[in-house]
Amino acid sequence: MRLHLLLLLALCGTGTTAAALSYSLRGNWSICNGNGSLELPGAVPGCVHSALFQQGLIQDSYYRFNDLNYRWISLDNWTYSKEFKIPFEISKWQKVNLILEGVDTISKILFNEVTIGETDNMFNRYSFDITNVVRDVNSIELRFQSAVLYAAQQSKAHTRYPVPPDCPPLVQKGECHVNFVRKEQCSFSWDWGPSFPTQGIWKDVRIEAYNICHLTDFTFSPIYDKSAQAWNLEIEATFDVVSSKPVGGQVIVAIPKLQTQQMYNLELQPGKRIVELFLNISKNITVETWWPHGHGNQTGYNMTILFELDGGLNIEKSAKVYFRTVELIEEPIKGSPGLSFYFKINGFPVFLKGSNWIPADSFQDRVTSELLRLLLQSVVDANMNTLRVWGGGIYEQDEFYELCDELGIMVWQDFMFACALYPTDQGFLDSVRAEVAYQIKRLKSHPSIIIWSGNNENEEALMMNWYHISITDRPIYIKDYVTLYVKNIRELVLAGDKSRPFITSSPTNGAETVAEGWVSQNPNSNYFGDVHFYDYISDCWNWKVFPRARFASEYGYQSWPSFSTLEKVSSTEDWSFSSKFSLHRQHHEGGNKQMLYQAGLHFKLPESTDPLRTFKDTIYLTQVMQAQCVKTETEFYRRSRSEIVDQQGHTMGALYWQLNDIWQAPSWASLEYGGKWKMLHYFAQNFFAPLLPVGFENENTFYIYGVSDLHSDYSMTLTVRVHTWSSLEPVCSCVTEHLVMKGGEAVRLYEEPVSELLRRCGNCTRESCVVSFYLSADHELLSPTNYHFLSSLKEALGLCKAQITAIISQQGDIFVFDLETSAVAPFVWLDVGSIPGRFSDNGFLMTEKTRTILFYPWEPTSKSTQLNF
Repeated sequence: MRLHLLLLLALCGTGTTAAALSYSLRGNWSICNGNGSLELPGAVPGCVHSALFQQGLIQDSYYRFNDLNYRWISLDNWTYSKEFKIPFEISKWQKVNLILEGVDTISKILFNEVTIGETDNMFNRYSFDITNVVRDVNSIELRFQSAVLYAAQQSKAHTRYPVPPDCPPLVQKGECHVNFVRKEQCSFSWDWGPSFPTQGIWKDVRIEAYNICHLTDFTFSPIYDKSAQAWNLEIEATFDVVSSKPVGGQVIVAIPKLQTQQMYNLELQPGKRIVELFLNISKNITVETWWPHGHGNQTGYNMTILFELDGGLNIEKSAKVYFRTVELIEEPIKGSPGLSFYFKINGFPVFLKGSNWIPADSFQDRVTSELLRLLLQSVVDANMNTLRVWGGGIYEQDEFYELCDELGIMVWQDFMFACALYPTDQGFLDSVRAEVAYQIKRLKSHPSIIIWSGNNENEEALMMNWYHISITDRPIYIKDYVTLYVKNIRELVLAGDKSRPFITSSPTNGAETVAEGWVSQNPNSNYFGDVHFYDYISDCWNWKVFPRARFASEYGYQSWPSFSTLEKVSSTEDWSFSSKFSLHRQHHEGGNKQMLYQAGLHFKLPESTDPLRTFKDTIYLTQVMQAQCVKTETEFYRRSRSEIVDQQGHTMGALYWQLNDIWQAPSWASLEYGGKWKMLHYFAQNFFAPLLPVGFENENTFYIYGVSDLHSDYSMTLTVRVHTWSSLEPVCSCVTEHLVMKGGEAVRLYEEPVSELLRRCGNCTRESCVVSFYLSADHELLSPTNYHFLSSLKEALGLCKAQITAIISQQGDIFVFDLETSAVAPFVWLDVGSIPGRFSDNGFLMTEKTRTILFYPWEPTSKSTQLNF
């Protein structure tokens, strides 16, 4: 048996004392249900669902209708128990604690049959003093209560007034009163996800023993002093001093690569003590700053802190330190009422481009390091620089934020409240305060996090009256809203982290919301803050339906995941768009019809005598529709960054909903469950490119804007080509004179009446021709080749079914697809089924006879695995 024993601080030379010992209780536990009729082994970290599956007692929870079939698991009360021997002499230690990094969610904890505490918050870390009950051989039990039943009890006990919503819409097939339990809100179901309210120990659990004193928390914040033009580091260390006498000593903080070392004297009084240190970095030392992806390097510096304390006690801590500033700029804009809403990173205005992150699985023990890296690498591979960690999921694991630091992904961090009103009784507030204080300490040192947001859509839900609250009762709910997000969460953020901005909600009007008493009459205003925008009825090819807002933090369209993804959790009878499975998997009211309606505006819907062919073609068409819709909307936001039109504009952020999937189902995601790229993600790689030409029409005039995220100006030319659908040779082409693209701006590069464009290109009509365009310099491509359709494709003339062949070869780990087409082909889709990996491009418009595409496998693959498309 492997002992999970960790000497927290190695002995540092003669006469030194070990600071603490830690013994992990990870591994095998015993699990039993409420009446004791079912007992099984289970892993920690883990949950009951995973244990049942690993023992072969249930199928994959995601298979077909198992979200309903396995509802009984969440309604039972389960117990986790373990007996263990501590592999060191307990009597030699003054203090012994039981540390639980994450308990999901409602539990009573017994240690050696003595109740030592309870848990009621999935997002908090719990520490219990077990000094007086621990022995050499011990037993531990966590007696869980169903979170579903607990939430119902809490709601029923809240008799003064209702706290809506009671239950999710029926189409979501979920559980009720999730707002009464501090648990992953989407675990009770959402409009893209199933209901799996898990129970279990989802993070590490361990025994910690120590003498004299123990470092319990450590965090820091780099601060830039503008007046001194120098960096400082604010360090906070929290100690539990168990010595009966004060503990003296010194602290040495060192950042070798910055030639910085500083020593401090300290004296710790018995009890819980906080040490605050202020490290000055000489202004003569060049500090390289952390930049978002696409704007610079993600330079970090190794820092060590050594506490040399009385009694030969040495405590050492090491960390990676990144230096960057972030400012949320809300100031008047000439020609527009309201205020700007954009971010400056290290003093440079940055357009935030990216998506919204949801939990990668209903069962967190299945979210591996490999999966996190795959998903986050796909973010930067698609030229994104930002993820919003949405407030209905979880505060992500440490590795998520470490990867974001490493990859240059900015994080908009919601607190975990979403699409609901919440109670404000003292017990609930105490639990929230502990949660928020812990998460701020845990996360504040990450440069990737650029903003805290109090909740998702709760200001809008309240002020737009989603829950039909009477006007006379609204003040009660406004008071509760301010109590929770302003008087508690905001207060804790301001006290615990002065290094980044805080807003109360998303969407919100920012400074205007504050001025209106923390709730705005219209939280989704185009003149302030951020907006969430969804419209499934208007034609998404018409850019005029989109809001010319300051910042678009949510928008999107649904599509179905690929057949290879669905096939794993379905059977042959499920493979049609109208099957019971297809209806069951769709958790958004009317979602399947909305997809077909939007697709039908511009494409002929699939018709085949083969039902499976029709199903696969329909899946493909929903992905085409989604990709084209989000492309049109995102390009509108990007080209709106530098102009005011009808008093609106200066859009400085586009985060589409949503990046990833929690299971295999229709959703707004661009990455399928497991990480496969939908067509939308390939499109994002292009529409988020740092240099991009954007084409659109207005009043029958065709315009091309150049959009730059770069820090410097570039000289380039714009090439515009027109093809007929029936020919691979362009009917006309023009190249502009040299243009200077201003860094960090969107400017008009080209305009021409459509009638003149068609006349100039010979026999062209709107229906027979398509426009493509790109930016280049010295014959080198600087941007993706973009395109503009002059009509719906269902009205296109001369568009025929192209015959496309591929010769596949292998160069090292990469596969080369040499394509040849017989005709112009839109939305060419290469698919290698369930083989994990991505293409260099996909879903593209093929206007030339040949094209080479690369396939990058995510694991070793050979041609014998039948790569096809």
